[in-house]
Amino acid sequence: MAQQEIQSAIAALADTPVRISKATENASPSSLHLRSEEEAWSVNDVIAHLRACADVWGSSIEKMISLDHPTMRYVSPRTWIRKKTYRDLPFAANLAAFASQRLKLLDLLHGLPADGWSRGAMFTATTRGRQQTVHSYAVRLAEHENGHCQQIERLVELYP
Repeated sequence: MAQQEIQSAIAALADTPVRISKATENASPSSLHLRSEEEAWSVNDVIAHLRACADVWGSSIEKMISLDHPTMRYVSPRTWIRKKTYRDLPFAANLAAFASQRLKLLDLLHGLPADGWSRGAMFTATTRGRQQTVHSYAVRLAEHENGHCQQIERLVELYP
């Protein structure tokens, strides 16, 4: 794995909580829970979803690192969030938990040697199974979060 690809993934993952904090710093707490016909999700719904994704995909990354090519059942973050109360929590609590969770993942990834980014797993309960690596999951997580950061930035403009 090229060092530039690794650093790019780490930088993107590190940027997400910073970007969300910056986008929401001047928003009123109540506005972060508003929904509309245009946007079914509030800013808080988005951060709750991102926490669920970080729970599920972060746990998968940890298992890929600690186990020798495990076979794991894919868990959908949308299914996972139904078991959690993240949507009911205040935005500030969700963001703080997400940022803390992200620091733990970044600490794990920073300590990983370059060849560790190629460690992988087979995921079942997906279409024909799917091979993933630490790198592919980290990139997937960062790209997914980028789209939701854009969504948060739009929502904050709608509900100042």
